[in-house]
Amino acid sequence: MNPPPDRVNGAAMAGLVVMGCSAGGFRALTEVLSGLPADYPLPVMLVQHLHLNDEGLFAGHLALESPLPVTEPFDKEEIRPGHVYVAPADYHMLVESGGTVALSTDGKVHWSRPSIDVLFESAAYAFGRRVIGVIMTGASDDGSQGIRTIRSRGGFTIAEDPATAEFPFMPRSAVATGCVDTILTLEGIGKKLADMARNIISFPDETCRYE
Repeated sequence: MNPPPDRVNGAAMAGLVVMGCSAGGFRALTEVLSGLPADYPLPVMLVQHLHLNDEGLFAGHLALESPLPVTEPFDKEEIRPGHVYVAPADYHMLVESGGTVALSTDGKVHWSRPSIDVLFESAAYAFGRRVIGVIMTGASDDGSQGIRTIRSRGGFTIAEDPATAEFPFMPRSAVATGCVDTILTLEGIGKKLADMARNIISFPDETCRYE
């Protein structure tokens, strides 16, 4: 039986956006996601450092502000284009090469579970040059190693401008790695992701690192 047309797998996935943020993340994510069209063709997977007892509230509130459907995934769920996946509280979220989500209760990374680095590194190793990594507001350096890995595997990396971030430490740490391709405001990030998706879909054999 053929899969539904909006289902994606590792071989067919044209591109993947991964995002990470912490303090101030809800406002940042709302602004970036609102800049994407309702028919945005790429999956978006994000880690926001959450309270242990969040119980899906963050994803539920974000869904009310997003033009794209927002959910917390279950383990081994297939990743679909045009969907936003929020890592559940107290679970690492990983991308598997077959185009599915893995949830893990392995130890905390940078005192965090979910960890941005865990998501970014798994995406980079699974999909290499087809990954776009975005770091935004936050008060830790989680995600900096993930940015290095995405860049080393041929993906494209974006940081929110620390000068405009509500909490600049996280994007500043990412920029300090020397592995950030572009630094943008939140509005600029939304526009960049929309532009890059059009290029990725039009030229699927090209790297995300187009200019």
